[in-house]
Amino acid sequence: MSSPAHASQHELTPDARESSLLVSTEEGYERWARTYDDVPNPLLAREERYLRPLLAELRGKPVLDMACGTGRWLEKLAANGGVRSVGIDRSTAMLQVANEKRAIHGRLSQAACENLPFRSAAFDLAICSFAVGHIRDLPSMVRELARVVKPGGNVFVSDLHSEAFGKGWRVGFRDEQSAIQIEMQPRTAEEIVRTFYANGFECLTYIPLCLGRAEEPIFARAEKAHLFADACRLPAILICHFKRLPVRRLKPD
Repeated sequence: MSSPAHASQHELTPDARESSLLVSTEEGYERWARTYDDVPNPLLAREERYLRPLLAELRGKPVLDMACGTGRWLEKLAANGGVRSVGIDRSTAMLQVANEKRAIHGRLSQAACENLPFRSAAFDLAICSFAVGHIRDLPSMVRELARVVKPGGNVFVSDLHSEAFGKGWRVGFRDEQSAIQIEMQPRTAEEIVRTFYANGFECLTYIPLCLGRAEEPIFARAEKAHLFADACRLPAILICHFKRLPVRRLKPD
């Protein structure tokens, strides 16, 4: 994510936005894959700080990591007992990096979130981290989640908060040639919750997260400590927790 302490600026001015190369999701992650894990990111750190306690005990549970990228969450899920955890992503380059990690080697499939290659009711839990804004057809993704997640199963979704997007925060990075901005569609909490509700989920919680003191060293290492106070005043991340409702069966006439 192009957060204040990552590859780009907190509030991009019009000129700064024009100087960034805007690319598709596919191209962006193909170019970013080899360096994705190299630069500490305060948004990922804050998300992890919130979610890790909620994902602490997964022993024996089949878990799905949607848009798993380089396998950041998949590694953690496996370490927490999710030995039957699997990840999917569309990006060949991101999956190649993920597959080099011993703990998740062989647990990866190349697939779109809107068309999952799994049987129905296969998973107790699914996570979709910082990917909803890249999904063009959100209802199709949620319908697929409703199909593959067991009744009573949990789904956690995180993404860049729409308010942060409105203030200029972007998904992106900087490579040897230029600053890269990846296309995304910001989605509000209301839109996400409404889509999940329409497809058989209840929303247990949705929460805007601000950065905190634990993320301050990341700003300092990036020589952007002067941006930290302002960054903490803005909702940076949206996290939603959904539960799959029991499948309703029609009564015979």
